[in-house]
Amino acid sequence: RMKKNVERVPNEAMEIFLAHPWPGNVRELQNFIERAVILSPGKVLRPPLAELKQSADGPDASGQSAAPRAMTLKDAEREHILQALAETNWVIGGPKGAAARLGLQRTTMISKMQRLGISRAQA
Repeated sequence: RMKKNVERVPNEAMEIFLAHPWPGNVRELQNFIERAVILSPGKVLRPPLAELKQSADGPDASGQSAAPRAMTLKDAEREHILQALAETNWVIGGPKGAAARLGLQRTTMISKMQRLGISRAQA
């Protein structure tokens, strides 16, 4: 679905997945894993475990949840593109460029960068 192959899930992540109550049931788990796949570089799943640990702690003394605002898909996409650009030293095109690493055409990558306000001067 995301054209990305994850070959390994670290033991720590698997233990936290199993221990988490998943109040949103299967959909919450599915959304969390999809987001982790999008954000993970390489073939090892690197989920944002701090989010699960915070939400498992429950509300703070004021009754408010301690979890930060959930990252939007746009934020996740922007972060993922910036990470790929950093890993490729801002090379966009070519077989070792960020676009190829993300499974995108060079022109699509440039379009997404413009839409998300990503420029090298900003980095």
